[in-house]
Amino acid sequence: MSDKNKVNVRIAGKDYTLVGSEPEEYIQKVALYVDKKLNTIMNQNSKLSTSMASVLTAINVADDYFKARENIDNLSKELNALREEVQKLRDENTSLTNENAVLANKNTNYQLQLAKREAELNEVRNSFKREKR
Repeated sequence: MSDKNKVNVRIAGKDYTLVGSEPEEYIQKVALYVDKKLNTIMNQNSKLSTSMASVLTAINVADDYFKARENIDNLSKELNALREEVQKLRDENTSLTNENAVLANKNTNYQLQLAKREAELNEVRNSFKREKR
């Protein structure tokens, strides 16, 4: 069982005791985020009650969450597409490497045949030169 952390935080001028399994620093960070959001809304419209400002803060935080979630989903899809692209490129690289090896082998054989033909040609030339003398 994980240890629970009891953390005192201040949101909108009120003290709260939060209990969670996350580290104290994390809980403080979350509380500060909520406090800033709530203060921003309350400063934009001083006629709002704390209750109404809290609801608007919750809506804004939920909006942030859903936008972040959508961004994560989009990035995840993009990552998967990039992984597929990388795999295709690796497969293509393997195929081209194999093709290159085959072509290099053919080139070596052609070079050997060329050298052999050049030697034969030189032999024929030399024999014609000898016959002409």
